[in-house]
Amino acid sequence: MELGRVIACALSVFVALFSDRFVMVASFSQSMDSDFTFTLAAGRKECFFQTMKKDASLEIEYQVLDGAGLDVDFLISSPSGQVLFSDYHKSDGVHTVETVDGDYMFCFDNTFSSVSEKLIFFELILDNMETEEEQDDWKAYVQGTDILDMKLEDIMDTINNVKARLGKSVHIQTVLRAFEARDRNIQESNFDRVNFWSITNLVVMMMIAATQVYLVRSLFEDKRKIRT
Repeated sequence: MELGRVIACALSVFVALFSDRFVMVASFSQSMDSDFTFTLAAGRKECFFQTMKKDASLEIEYQVLDGAGLDVDFLISSPSGQVLFSDYHKSDGVHTVETVDGDYMFCFDNTFSSVSEKLIFFELILDNMETEEEQDDWKAYVQGTDILDMKLEDIMDTINNVKARLGKSVHIQTVLRAFEARDRNIQESNFDRVNFWSITNLVVMMMIAATQVYLVRSLFEDKRKIRT
C-alpha cells in the first residue's frame, strides 16, 4: 500500500508539473508538408513561390491527374533565378533541393497545348525549417525535472520519431490518392471512348446492312415491261 501511495504521489507531481507544458513539447515539428490541386488552363503557365531558410530541404512531387496526354512542363528555380530542375512533357516527377535563404519559384507550363486543360496535383515537404534556438525554446518552460529524474530529450526524440512516421504515412496516402484519381480519370476517359466508338460502329454496321439488303432486292426486281 505504501508503494502504491508513493507512485500515486509521483504521478500527481508529474501531471502538475507538465500538464500545461507538454503540449508545447508535442507541438514541435521538424518538417512541414502541404498539397494542392488546381486546374491549369490551355496555353497558360502558373508559378508558385515558397520562402525557404538556409540549410533546409525542399521536396516537391507533382502529378498530372487529368487532361489530354497527361503531361506538363515543370521547372524550379533558386532565389538567384538559376533553373535547378526542368521537366518537359512529363506526367509526374519528384525533386529535392537543399535550400538557401530566399524565395524559390516552381512553375507548371501548359503553353504547348492550345486545347486541353490539365488537372495538376503537387505536394511540398519542407524539412529543417526551425532554427536551433527555436528547437531549444521548450526547455525554458520546463522546470523541476530533477524531481522525477526524467530526460525530456528522450521524450522529445520519441515524439519526433512518431511525428515523422505519421507524416510519412500521410505523405504515402496522399500520393496513393493522387495515383487513384489519375487512374480513375484514365478509366473514365477510356470508358467514354469505348462507348462512343461502339455506338459509331453499330450505326455504320446498320447502314451497311440496310444498303446490302437494298442492293440484293434490286437484283431480283423485274423491271421489264410486259406487253399484251
